[in-house]
Amino acid sequence: MHRKKTNVRRSLRSSVKDGIFAAMMAGVTDFYATPLALFLGATVQQVGLIAALPNLLSSLSQFHAVRVIYWVGGRLKLLVRLVFSQASLILAVAILPWLEMSNRVELLLILLILAAVCGGLAGPAWGSLMSDYIPASKRGRYFGWRNRIVGAVTVGSVISSGLLLHGFQELSYGTGFSILFCLAALARYMSAHFINQMGEPPHRRDPASDFTFLRFIARFRESNFLKFVVFAACLNFASYLAAPFFVVFMLRDLQFSYLTYMALQVCATLASFVALPLWGRHADLVGNVRVLRLSAFLAALIPILWFFSHHPVYLMLVQMWSGFAWSGVTLCTGNFIYDAVTPQKRVRCIAYFNVINGIALFLGSSLGGSLASRMPPLFGYRLLGLFAISCFCRLSVYLWLSRSFREVRPAHEVSIQELFFSVVGIRPLVGPPQD
Repeated sequence: MHRKKTNVRRSLRSSVKDGIFAAMMAGVTDFYATPLALFLGATVQQVGLIAALPNLLSSLSQFHAVRVIYWVGGRLKLLVRLVFSQASLILAVAILPWLEMSNRVELLLILLILAAVCGGLAGPAWGSLMSDYIPASKRGRYFGWRNRIVGAVTVGSVISSGLLLHGFQELSYGTGFSILFCLAALARYMSAHFINQMGEPPHRRDPASDFTFLRFIARFRESNFLKFVVFAACLNFASYLAAPFFVVFMLRDLQFSYLTYMALQVCATLASFVALPLWGRHADLVGNVRVLRLSAFLAALIPILWFFSHHPVYLMLVQMWSGFAWSGVTLCTGNFIYDAVTPQKRVRCIAYFNVINGIALFLGSSLGGSLASRMPPLFGYRLLGLFAISCFCRLSVYLWLSRSFREVRPAHEVSIQELFFSVVGIRPLVGPPQD
C-alpha cells in the first residue's frame, strides 16, 4: 500500500513537470499559430479553417480513444507515443517559413490537424489517469494549483515568444517563427520524457462502460451529464463564432505589432493565473456547477466589450476579464466530468464529450469564417458584427441551458450574486489558502 502511494506522488510530480513543458509549447502553438498563418498569407476564411478543422478531426479521432488505449497496451504508453509524435509535427511546422511555395498555409493546416489529432487522442487517457491519482474532494484545489503553475509558465512563454519575434522585426519574421516552433517542439519532447516517468494505476475494464456513441446520445432525457455536455457544446459553438478572429482583428484590422499582441495575450493569461486558485477553492466549497454558471455568464459578455474602445490599455482590461472568466469555465468543466462519471466510464465519456465539443467548435469556427467577410461594417469593422452575434448567442445559451443540469456532489447552497462577491473578495465564503 505504501508503494502505491509513493508511486502516485511521483507520478503527480512528473505530471507537473510535464505540464510545465507542455505550457512552454502551448505558449507558442496556442498563441502564435494564427499569427504564423497570417504571416504565410492566410485569408480570414483560412484562419477559420485553422481553428475549425483541427478541432473537428481531433474530436472525431476520440471515437477510437478507448480502442487505441487497449490496442497500445495502456493509457501511459499511448500518451508517450502521442506526445512524441506531436512534438515531431510541431518541428515540421518550424520549417514552413523557409519553404518557397504557394501552398504553405495548406501545409500548416495539415500539420496542425495531425498535431491536434495526437492531442485529441491523448486527452481522454490523460484525464482518466489524473482523475485516478486525485480524490474528488481535492481536485478543485489541486487543478487550481497545478494550472496556476502551468499558467505562469505559459505567460513566460508568450512573453518570450513575443519578444523574440519583436527582435526579428528588422531581420526576418520567418526566422523568428522557425526558432519559436523549434523551441516548442523541444519542450514537447521533454513532456514525453516526464510522462514516461509517471505510473499507471490499475484500470479495470468494465463491460458496462463499452457503450456506443448513439446509446450515449439516446439517454439525453435522463442523463444529467449529457445535458451538461449540450450546454458546454452550445457555449463553445457560440464562442467560436468569434474566438478565432480576435487575433485577426488585432493584427490585421487594428494593425497592432507583435509586441502589443503579446502584451494583450499575456494580460488574459495572467488574469487566468490569478483566478484559477480562486475558482478552485470556490468550486470545492459550492460545487462546480455554480462556479460554471457564474464564469460562463462573465465569458458571454466578452465580445461586446470590444465595441467601446480599441485603445491597447482598454483592451488589456478586456483581456483580463476574458482570462478571469474562461479560467473558471475551463477548470469547472473538467472537474464536473471527473465528478459525474465513474472511473470505468471516464475515458469513453471524456472522448464523447470532446467529440461533441469538437463538432461544435468546427461549426462555430466555420460559420464565423464564412460570415466574417460577408458582414456589413459595424463602426468601421466587419468583424465587430460577428462579435455582436457571438455575444447574443452566448447569452442565449446561458439563459436557456445553464440550469438544465445539476450538481452531482454535496455542496454549500449560495446564490450566483453571493458567489461573485466572494470570488472578487467583497464578502468571502472561503478563507485564504492553507499551504
